[in-house]
Amino acid sequence: MELTQDELTELGRTVSGKPTAHVDNVRFEAVDYPIGTPTTAGLHRVLGTADGVPWSCFVKQLQSVRHWPMLPVLVPEELREEFVQNLPWQLEIAVHRSNLASLLPEGMRLPTAYRIDLYDDDRGTLWMEDVVQEPGPWPISRFERAAYLLGQLSARRQVHLVEPLLPRAGVTTPGAGLRYYTGGRVMRSVLPAISEWNHPMLAACGDHGLRDDLLALSARLPAVLDALDALPQCYQHGDASPQNLLVPQGSPDEFVVIDWGFDCPQAVGFDLGQLLIGLAHAGELAPEALPAVHKVILEAFQSGLATDGMHVSEEQVLYGYLGSLCARATFTALPLFEPATPELFDQRVRLTRALVDLVSPVV
Repeated sequence: MELTQDELTELGRTVSGKPTAHVDNVRFEAVDYPIGTPTTAGLHRVLGTADGVPWSCFVKQLQSVRHWPMLPVLVPEELREEFVQNLPWQLEIAVHRSNLASLLPEGMRLPTAYRIDLYDDDRGTLWMEDVVQEPGPWPISRFERAAYLLGQLSARRQVHLVEPLLPRAGVTTPGAGLRYYTGGRVMRSVLPAISEWNHPMLAACGDHGLRDDLLALSARLPAVLDALDALPQCYQHGDASPQNLLVPQGSPDEFVVIDWGFDCPQAVGFDLGQLLIGLAHAGELAPEALPAVHKVILEAFQSGLATDGMHVSEEQVLYGYLGSLCARATFTALPLFEPATPELFDQRVRLTRALVDLVSPVV
C-alpha cells in the first residue's frame, strides 16, 4: 500500500480536483469497521490537504484467500485450494475495469476509483472515493427505492445479455456460488452445530421449537437449490445489504454501490435477501420490522424488473428471493461461532425466528 511522495501528491490532486495543488498533511488512518470477508486485508483512509482544503480517499487492501491468517485454522487442508479458487479476490477490481457503470440504473453509481495497484503476490489495493453518508436510519421508502433499482439492475444483467465480471471455470453455472456457500458453511459447519444445540446460550433460548424448525427446513435445502436453478437467472449485485448501498450525504435518493459478490447467475430475486436482513443482522433494525420491509421490497423489485423489460411472475420472484434467503442466511444468523453477549444472542434468535417464519411457507 506504500506510495512515494510524488504518488501521494498526484493522488491528492486527483481526489481534490486541483491538478496543480500543493498537497500537504498526508496521513493514513485505519477504518474501524469489522472485516467480514477473507479477501479484504485492510481498510484505511488517507487524508490530507490540497492548497489547504481537506481531502480524503478510502483505501481497500485486497488479497487472495491464500494470505488469510484464518485459512489453516478454519478450512481443512484438503478443501483449501477449492476455497481459494471460489473466492476471487480480484472481483472488486474487475468491477471498476468493466462496463458495469454503464448498466447501473439512474440513482445508482459506483464510487470513483482513483487508483488501482496490483502486486505479484496476489494482492492489490483499491484507492477510491470516500463517501460521507447520509445520517440516520433507513426509512421504508429507501428500502423500496433500493429494491426497485436492484430490479432494474437484474433485468439489465440477465444471462443472455452480459458475461461474468471475472470469467473463470464454472462461473456461468446457475447458482454455483450459492451451492458452494451452502455446501460449505451451512452444511459442513452450521447445521451440525444446530443439530447438537449445545451452545451455552441456547440453553436460555426461549424459542424451544427453533431447533426442530431449522432442522426441518434444512431437509428441504437440496430441493430448494434445484428449484432456484430452474428459475430465470441474472447476474446481480450479490451482497446488496444496505451497508453496501451507501447513501451520500445530501443525496438521499442516490446509492453508491460497493462490495459486489457472487459473480455468477443467481435466481431472480436473489439480491432482496441481503437487502432485507443486512441492517437486522447488524442490530440496526428490529427483527419484528422485517415483514413490513419484505412486503415493500418484493413489490418494488418486481416493478423494477418490468420497467427494464423483464417480465416474470410474482411467484418466481418470491421463490428466488426467499429460497436464496433460506439457503444463505436463515441458518447462519445465530452467532454460534463468534463472541456474543446475551443481548446479541437474543436478538439473533428473534431474527432467526423471523426468517424461519418468512421462508417456510414458500420453500
